Amino acid sequence: MFELTGSTSASEPRAGGCQCGDILYEVTGIPDDPHLCSCEHCTLLSGGPAMTWVGFRKEALTWTGPGGRPVWYASWPTLHRGFCPRCGSHLVSLAEDSEMIMVTTFSLKEQGGLEPVGHSYRQAAVPWMSVTLAPCPPCP
Repeated sequence: MFELTGSTSASEPRAGGCQCGDILYEVTGIPDDPHLCSCEHCTLLSGGPAMTWVGFRKEALTWTGPGGRPVWYASWPTLHRGFCPRCGSHLVSLAEDSEMIMVTTFSLKEQGGLEPVGHSYRQAAVPWMSVTLAPCPPCP
């Protein structure tokens, strides 16, 4: 994993939320590991060929909406996914023992600078899907 160094600094918050506006959040910090995922769980949950994710430190995310926090679903023994119980929007994914929370990129109001640089489970992607990834930043 790597951290992006782009237009958003650690002090600039990013806002996001569900479709109905009941579950809202704010996240600060430098985004990490923006990527697509075509695993069976992500394709079933999204109803599409891939989901896009970006990571932030868990403590950098604050739930701000009137509905409070998302409802959690264990899609794998050690992986929990948060969604809005009212409209069903999928918002976050949290692996046990991880310091990071993965946010669905398109639940953010602004996606600038979060172009995917990786594609998890690319071999499982539908054969008609063609993906051009953003260049990876140089290693430190």
